Amino acid sequence: MIAGHGCEYSIGPSTVGSMAGPHPFRSAAESKDLDLLTQTLCEDVVLHSPVLFRGFEGRDTVATVLTHVAATLENFSYTDELADGDTVVLRFKATVGDRELEGIDFLELDDEGNVRELTVFMRPFSALTAFNEQMKARLEAFEG
Repeated sequence: MIAGHGCEYSIGPSTVGSMAGPHPFRSAAESKDLDLLTQTLCEDVVLHSPVLFRGFEGRDTVATVLTHVAATLENFSYTDELADGDTVVLRFKATVGDRELEGIDFLELDDEGNVRELTVFMRPFSALTAFNEQMKARLEAFEG
């Protein structure tokens, strides 16, 4: 069992929806607790972006990207959560400017329940484009 942020998460063979509560990643993202969010990530986590072919690697890099994502997405909320074994699927809705966006965070967990890989899917294309433009500007300002 993984205990965190008032939740217990059972690792190992499970069925969809067998969690006693939401995965700690979800709880941290919903509360915008970036420190807790970082704690849910493996040291060598990989984030697969919906707009880049190459992934972001490492806890510090992924945490930085997620910080900018949290600042870019408005009215963010998870609407559904499915879990099976070492996989958690979180469906979300948000806005980017005047665009409504929906997507999925596909989490692959290690044996301790930490996020080993995070793959993000988003739609529709117009909202994804607006998200990409805002993220590009944020990351360029951060690096530059």
